[in-house]
Amino acid sequence: MANFTDDLPEEELIPLLKALAEPNRLRIFAELMHGNSCNGELQEKLNLPANLLSHHLRVLSKAGLVESRRDTIDGRWIYYSLNQDVVARWHAWFAFFFDPARIKERPFCGPEGNCDEEIPLSALIVDA
Repeated sequence: MANFTDDLPEEELIPLLKALAEPNRLRIFAELMHGNSCNGELQEKLNLPANLLSHHLRVLSKAGLVESRRDTIDGRWIYYSLNQDVVARWHAWFAFFFDPARIKERPFCGPEGNCDEEIPLSALIVDA
């Protein structure tokens, strides 16, 4: 990954960050990290009403994080899981993006960065 804008367009990153910025969606995501689940189980574990849970699952699905499928025997049951490929992709990207080794040193802008001579400490202290 060369840089932020070339390798991950904002139109993918922003919906992901917005989806995970909401506390209930973050809780749902964390719960699904423990494995597949269904509506009833998620409602019970997270203490969320069905309509609110459905809304949050829809947002997470639009961000590509959550997948769903109907039970093959009883189609009323819907199972939710994390999209492992998408989670792995974001994991790799965030590990790259937040890698402390990428932090570069460069001179400060302003007087401190443009001086060839040493500035006395007294010149840097501002009286209140």
